[in-house]
Amino acid sequence: MFAINEARIYYCVIVIIVTCSSIGSVKLVSSELPDESIMFAINEVIGVPGWGVNNSDYCYWSGIQCGVTRHVEIFDLSNRWLRGNVSLVSELRGLKWLDLSSNYFSGPIPGAFGELSKLEFLDLSVNKFGGDIPKEFGKLTNLKALNLSYNFLVGGIPKELEALVNLRDFQISGNRLNGSLPLWVGNLTNLTVFAAYENDLVGEIPRRLGSASRLVLLNLHSNQLQGSIPDSLFSKGSLEFLVLTQNRLTGTIPESIGSCDRLSSIRIGNNNLVGNIPKTVGNITSLTYFEVNNNNLSGEILVNFSGCANLTLLNLASNGFTGSIPPELGQLTNLQELILSENSLSGNIPQTLLHNGNLNKLDLSNNRLNGSIPVCSTSRLQFLLLSQNSLTGEIPPDIGTCVKLLELQLASNYLTGTIPSEIGRLKNLQIALNLSFNHLHGTLPSELGKLDKLVALDVSNNRLFGPIPTALKGMLSLLQVNFSNNLFTGPIPAFVPFQKSQNSSFEGNNGLCGQPLSSSCGINSYDQDNYPRKVSYRIILAVVGSGLAVFISVTVVVLLFMMREKQERSTKDLGLVDETVNAKPLIAAGNVFVDNYRQAIDYEAVVKATFKDENKLSCGTFSTVFKATMPSGLLLLVRSLKSVDRTVIQHQNKMIRELERLGKLSHDHLMTPIGFVIYEDVALVLHEYIYMCNGTLAQLIHDNTKKPEYEPDWPTRLSVAIGVAQGLAFLHSVAVIHLDISSSNILLDANMTPRLAEIEISKLLDPCRGTASISAVAGSFGYIPPEYAYTMQVTAPGNVYSYGVILLETLTTRWPAEEAFGEGMDLVKWVQNAAQRGETPEQILDARLSTVSFGWRKQMLAALRVAMQCTESTPAKRPKMNKVIEMLQEIKE
Repeated sequence: MFAINEARIYYCVIVIIVTCSSIGSVKLVSSELPDESIMFAINEVIGVPGWGVNNSDYCYWSGIQCGVTRHVEIFDLSNRWLRGNVSLVSELRGLKWLDLSSNYFSGPIPGAFGELSKLEFLDLSVNKFGGDIPKEFGKLTNLKALNLSYNFLVGGIPKELEALVNLRDFQISGNRLNGSLPLWVGNLTNLTVFAAYENDLVGEIPRRLGSASRLVLLNLHSNQLQGSIPDSLFSKGSLEFLVLTQNRLTGTIPESIGSCDRLSSIRIGNNNLVGNIPKTVGNITSLTYFEVNNNNLSGEILVNFSGCANLTLLNLASNGFTGSIPPELGQLTNLQELILSENSLSGNIPQTLLHNGNLNKLDLSNNRLNGSIPVCSTSRLQFLLLSQNSLTGEIPPDIGTCVKLLELQLASNYLTGTIPSEIGRLKNLQIALNLSFNHLHGTLPSELGKLDKLVALDVSNNRLFGPIPTALKGMLSLLQVNFSNNLFTGPIPAFVPFQKSQNSSFEGNNGLCGQPLSSSCGINSYDQDNYPRKVSYRIILAVVGSGLAVFISVTVVVLLFMMREKQERSTKDLGLVDETVNAKPLIAAGNVFVDNYRQAIDYEAVVKATFKDENKLSCGTFSTVFKATMPSGLLLLVRSLKSVDRTVIQHQNKMIRELERLGKLSHDHLMTPIGFVIYEDVALVLHEYIYMCNGTLAQLIHDNTKKPEYEPDWPTRLSVAIGVAQGLAFLHSVAVIHLDISSSNILLDANMTPRLAEIEISKLLDPCRGTASISAVAGSFGYIPPEYAYTMQVTAPGNVYSYGVILLETLTTRWPAEEAFGEGMDLVKWVQNAAQRGETPEQILDARLSTVSFGWRKQMLAALRVAMQCTESTPAKRPKMNKVIEMLQEIKE
């Protein structure tokens, strides 16, 4: 107890001294204070979880190691989510290792750290430090590693750092540093790692860099560096990783590059390099990545690349290479990506390229290649891009054996023959099928309708004829089509992606009719010469008379209905009739998208089900969900959209089009509509009830009444989280932003597969687009991203934030907003402030899961880090959903 009280006294003294020193009136004189007192004072300022709780001996606190004299030598508080003033750390004069990385420390980096004369390792990366790099760091002559990456540092690299002669690892990437790379960097004889990428550095790469040191890694990408690549980089032969992409470098690739037989990665794309690729590159047997895209290089593609047996990526795109593609590239059995697009290559495509069983991407587009398309005999190919060449012959039927293809681009060639029906076997084809601007003829194979994941189809500017097959309605994910400038005839199939396309997608086919073309498929769509010119006037009079009679009859009926409605309204206003009992709703429109359900769904029964409170299942921000039992026995989920104006009437046609489009979206983790009913100014969206067999994710996480056998385990929660991420990523890929992501809007089917609900809201009731006067707040409380308060815009990064809240909810079993958090506190802030409360990351997890096994706890902590990235306050720092999926999959594996 005495030690703690003494420490607090010292703490007060130190704080006064530090405060005075910060305004320049008093110099720090507390170097003689014992480390024990300093450590307790640091803990008072920063509040490190666990420190002093079970052990008052600071030498045994987590992240701390002392020497034999009980001076602190290692101070490691990395990845603790800490905030506060770290100036007091500079009083630990025995420090050799200081790691404060991956926290939330801000303000200028304390210059007093320069007084830590014994320091050998200093890592302040991934924080929010600002200002200049302290000149005082030049005093750290024993320093071997300095990492200041990913902060907000500005200014140049101080000349004083020249004194760091023992420096081996120097990293300053991801800041806002400017000025030139100082020449003295090349004099650091012990330097092995130098990373200064993603800054605003200018000037040339120092000529001595690499010649005086045994540099292993040099990464300077995304700056504004000029001049040539120095020969000196390769003189010692120690370089393994060279990354200089996205600068303004000129000159040629040095011949000496081949002397570095350890080089694994050469990435020098997006510069202004000229000349040939040195033949010596073929000597680098350890080479795995070679990228020189977007330069002005010329000459032929080196046959010597065949000597780089470990090469997995070769990217020579957007240069001036000529000649043919060496067949020897087919010998690179480890090659996964070959990108040679936008050059002036000619000759045939070597058959050997498609014999490579590991090839994932082949991009030869925008060249002058001729000959035929080689036979596809590789099992892993996902991208085959051959557009804008001079290829001839037919599309080989064995294209159907490339079953993993995601994208097939064959546009702007001289291909002939018919479209092979075998393309229908490419069930994974998703991004695009582009056969436009060729000489293809014949009819469209109906097998294309099996491509239910395909988003874009373009067969324009060919000589295709016959009708457009109705089987193409099976292309459920289709968003873009182009059939223009062919010889198609007959009616355009009634299919939403077709009808929503522009006229230009079907123009140039004189025999086509129907939407979206202006010509209907009735009598007026044919040439008048094909019909008798003389028409009996008696027939005309009969038709006109019949039409007039029908019009009068309909008018009378409508007037009678209006009078009856007026009477019923008056009766209802007097309280004489309960309209929910015998009311027969006036249904304005309805449709069912799934053939199997058409006979089983009764629109009137759907509407009446929403009149009864006992059918209400949940109530969200934008809709209320009901259960509806059809006379056939079919169970439905009915979502009644909320609107405070007459949106449904004013935008009825638009809403119907959007619902039909969303009904065609196909994804395992989306709750897509199967139909709709519109009555008065209410829109009801229909869904399958099976989506909700296991309730919602909110119920799974928070319902304590579940029986023990239904208690969710961590693998189940992780699988659900990955599924939701996949559904959300798919929505973003088709430009749909979700308005209300919450655990209550995630339904779980019989197999615990999650389905993201309310996807239709973003298109039908989006306040940002002025289509409805709904709530002033888009989303559910606790899930709304902080930037919405001032932007009032729902964005993809905002969706990522909401997803991060769901992930935190899954990990902690806490609601996004609880009274226990305190006033103005939500789940995100509660997690962020855990350290200030003295809680470790383990302590905020759901103990029912985290204590089951070390493996589960390790995965949950990793998922917690993902959740914290998703809920970053700055939208630009949040990962995209595809990256989130990748991180969670890695955790699962």
